[in-house]
Amino acid sequence: MKILNKNRNKGFTLIELMAVLVILGILATIVAVSIDPVFQRANFEKIRADMANTNKALELYRFNELTYPSTSQGLDALVKPHSELKNPFLYPESGYISSLPKDPWGREYIYEYPSRRTAKYDLYTLGADGLEGGSGEDADVGNWMQE
Repeated sequence: MKILNKNRNKGFTLIELMAVLVILGILATIVAVSIDPVFQRANFEKIRADMANTNKALELYRFNELTYPSTSQGLDALVKPHSELKNPFLYPESGYISSLPKDPWGREYIYEYPSRRTAKYDLYTLGADGLEGGSGEDADVGNWMQE
């Protein structure tokens, strides 16, 4: 007559769990490394689209006001009228742009007029790190790159 050991533990051993965790870690690293360039490209495309829309709004503003908004007026001048408008009757009811876009990292784009880098105005983001300079995802991206 056979006696069965009913108390046998049917769980995983520590070594088996560690092996599974190592394999999952390796797979996660491979996926993260292969997806990162896709996210960087998506961020760059968002910046390009935001700048194109803002550039159009700035050109319409200049057409009506014969100048771009000053640095102190900023991009807010595209959303709501300010007291220094030369032709307030030409200001669109809904503004030149419905809302100001934010860069892919949630910060406002930087606008400067008069500009330091282009003939018109400077519109740029400081990249993921929020600091001037950098490379890769931390690089500054501005309208001077599109000229």
